[in-house]
Amino acid sequence: QVQLVESGGGLVQAGGTLRLSCAAVGSLFRITTMAWYRQAQGKQRDLVASITSDGDTNYADAVKGRFTISRDNAKIAVYLQMNSLKPEDTAVYYCYAAEARSFNEYDYWGQGTQVTVSL
Repeated sequence: QVQLVESGGGLVQAGGTLRLSCAAVGSLFRITTMAWYRQAQGKQRDLVASITSDGDTNYADAVKGRFTISRDNAKIAVYLQMNSLKPEDTAVYYCYAAEARSFNEYDYWGQGTQVTVSL
């Protein structure tokens, strides 16, 4: 069983910074893509940023230039550095990991961590 354990959410004022962390624990074969998604109240879950095992990154337009995703393959961990936070960044942030095993791909999600940005 694989678990993604997140940490780092909280309350911050607009313009502030937060760093989210997510570590995978359990029996793992090969983690390919890791990512962060977010879901604001009453809205769908959207991709924030993703990173492949080779380090290729992709960002949602709303966070480009403000957020940075990184990963540590040895620790099977992914991070999201969030700078210049805005109230519209308020959401529950979810860690995601894709595992390649036996010609199939398996998706894993963290439990979510709340990020609240106040004016």
